[in-house]
Amino acid sequence: MAAAHRKPLQSRQVGSLLFLLCISMGSAATIRYSVAEEMESGSFVANVAKDLGLEVGKLAARGARLVSEGNKLHFRLHRKTGDLFVKEKLDRESLCGKADPCVLHFEIVLVEPLQSFRVEVRVFDINDNAPIFLNMDPLLKIPESTPLGSRFPLQSAQDLDVGLNGLQNYTLSPNAYFHLHTRFRSHGPKYAELVLDKPLDREEQPEVNLTITAVDGGSPPKSGVAHIRVEVLDVNDHVPQFSRLVYRAQVPENSANGSLVATVSATDLDEGSNKEITYSLAQNPEAILQTFQIDSHTGEVRLRGPLDFEAVETYDLDIQATDGGGLSAHSKVLVEVVDVNDNPPEVTVSSVSSPLPEDSPLQTVVALFSIRDRDVRVGGKIICFLREDLPFAVKPTFRNSYSLVTDRGLDREEVSGYNITIVAMDTGPPSLFTETVIEVLISDINDNPPIFQEDSYILTVRENNSPAIFIGKVHAEDLDLGENAQVTYTLLPPQSGDLSVFAYISINSDNGKLYALRTMDYEAIQNFQFVVKATDGGFLSLSSQVTVKVVVLDDNDNRPMILYPLQNGTLPCNDLVPRSADAGYLVTKVVAVDGDSGQNSWLSYHLLKATDPGLFSVQQQNGEIRTLRQISERDPMIQKLIILVQDHGQPALSTTASLNILLVDGFSEPYLQFRDPSKNPTRVNPSTKYLVISLAVLSFLFLLSVTVIFVIHIYQKVKYREKFTVQEHFYDDCNFPNNLVQGGANGSLSQPCPYEMCSATGTSNSEFRFLKRFMPNFPYPHGTGEAKTEAGSNLPPDSDRNRSRGSEDHGQVPDNCM
Repeated sequence: MAAAHRKPLQSRQVGSLLFLLCISMGSAATIRYSVAEEMESGSFVANVAKDLGLEVGKLAARGARLVSEGNKLHFRLHRKTGDLFVKEKLDRESLCGKADPCVLHFEIVLVEPLQSFRVEVRVFDINDNAPIFLNMDPLLKIPESTPLGSRFPLQSAQDLDVGLNGLQNYTLSPNAYFHLHTRFRSHGPKYAELVLDKPLDREEQPEVNLTITAVDGGSPPKSGVAHIRVEVLDVNDHVPQFSRLVYRAQVPENSANGSLVATVSATDLDEGSNKEITYSLAQNPEAILQTFQIDSHTGEVRLRGPLDFEAVETYDLDIQATDGGGLSAHSKVLVEVVDVNDNPPEVTVSSVSSPLPEDSPLQTVVALFSIRDRDVRVGGKIICFLREDLPFAVKPTFRNSYSLVTDRGLDREEVSGYNITIVAMDTGPPSLFTETVIEVLISDINDNPPIFQEDSYILTVRENNSPAIFIGKVHAEDLDLGENAQVTYTLLPPQSGDLSVFAYISINSDNGKLYALRTMDYEAIQNFQFVVKATDGGFLSLSSQVTVKVVVLDDNDNRPMILYPLQNGTLPCNDLVPRSADAGYLVTKVVAVDGDSGQNSWLSYHLLKATDPGLFSVQQQNGEIRTLRQISERDPMIQKLIILVQDHGQPALSTTASLNILLVDGFSEPYLQFRDPSKNPTRVNPSTKYLVISLAVLSFLFLLSVTVIFVIHIYQKVKYREKFTVQEHFYDDCNFPNNLVQGGANGSLSQPCPYEMCSATGTSNSEFRFLKRFMPNFPYPHGTGEAKTEAGSNLPPDSDRNRSRGSEDHGQVPDNCM
């Protein structure tokens, strides 16, 4: 029946209080609602979207959510409809205790764009708690001599409800001795006192039983009862008397347990055991008994538990002094708790925007937070600032609410994220502070082009390479992230428009690796260059360029080429050497070139085969052929030499040159043959034109060196100068067999053979122009021409005649046979 009766009562209260909308216009952006406690989960409170002036669905579109200061939400928001519902059953007593009014605070945060609204919901009390007595069977010992009108305080009933639903009155069961008087405390519930109306007589009635009822003001009212047993004591004429009716004390809230609060004192005029007084905290609420204690002999009131000004500001203590005869007196101790600054400010972060684009404009809202200081009276003003110098600033929005905004430009490449320490400090004393860290990540935008690791690249590839061979790579770094840092490589066409470079090289667009598309030929191309472009993958892509030079390394793939003597596969070239030549005489010089470069073009000359290996030697460095000893009469007239010309490549390549050397001491009917280069132009292979140019320069330097050397040599030999017979170069129509020279000593030819004189180039720059010094009458050509003489008879056997004739007719000694 009680439950059935209580349910209609709650329905009527809910009908009167439910869904009351109290929007206060006095506080900016604060919405107030009212609900009754004990509302079931899911009960409707109000339509927030309507109260905020937003269309249906806007809350969901803007990412609305609820944020509670205590990190516990008692309500939930339907973002599509904007309805606010009770999340769980509300119990005002557990939420607020005795505080009235009971107000729950939370915020409605809209994320896009960032905006918040403060909401206050007042929870109204319903009469769901009956008054109760902690001691339901109290015992009072009253002497029979107690004068009329004496008062005996009773234990206060406890009612968790507040206002009209709280404790309102006490009633006493009918009796002949006492009536009830209700009194009020400055802080705390009402209490009742028994007032003696009729003298007690122990002999007539030693015990009086009373019933006290505590009634609240609910509808219907609730009540609680306690049964009082009054024991009538024998005569004790005097009761203890306190020195003061009320004792006052001030205690700082941070006082340690055991600290002295106050000292009470009472006296009794009786003697003996009736004079002995004991002190106690009688008839006090449980909260006081847990906080204070009294020494039963000295009357010192000390702290038993901690004080908290923010919870309770004052305490009203009932002190009872009882003598040995059982008589007691009562006094009060009013304890005022002194507030100290013992609570640091509390920071509640309601919303954070992270990650934050690095190109965010100044004053962009990063986070919203609020600050509360429980020490309102002594904490002073709250100061909020950032611990470090960061590109952010704290900006107040409204009372106790702040926003964190950008103060300077952001650069993700310098700092990818921030741990922002917000310091909230009061002014004390002492000054207390709280640090709260907000993590904000910086998101990337494409604001950095790719950067190559080098200003320019030089790559090498050896000639005769395989096609598609890897020759190197270029690499560019992009400081951005993700797609903004994905680099693509491309080859740019030359500004000249020559696209031939694309036939030689290709690039992997993903990793920048370069490949040779075709086989390189050092003799055709020594180097080439091109431009590589690196482009990132950002929405507005950025790029950079670098020049790449490819150097072709020479490979030893060209054999030495003999320029002199000519090896054209026809008749070998003949050089004349007088038999009177001394050791070291310069016979001729082998001139060769190599199409390669560097070490591959360094040539060395070796005498591979000779008719008489001990007669001639070849200078390894310059190819000069010199006599090793003086020529004797027994040396054959024709000396055949095979010269090996070898380069210094790995592996080395070589070629051979063949030439005939005629040992002569006279001749008859010589003739000179000069070939006009203009009539027989030498065709130059276009692929070797650069080689010929370099050879011409080298030859000039070589000839200059040889000229200087021979000038010194001639100067040393000038006193031994002799006349030499004219050296003749023959084209051996009969192939000069090994038995050409007959008779041995006389040196005559065994058969007639045509011969001719010829010059190498038809110019005055012959390497053998030094013969002019030995034979002053030797005609030195200044032009081109030909002269041929044929003899149909054998040479006379008289060698002296031949030498005489050779001294009379001086011929011209050519350098080369054409």
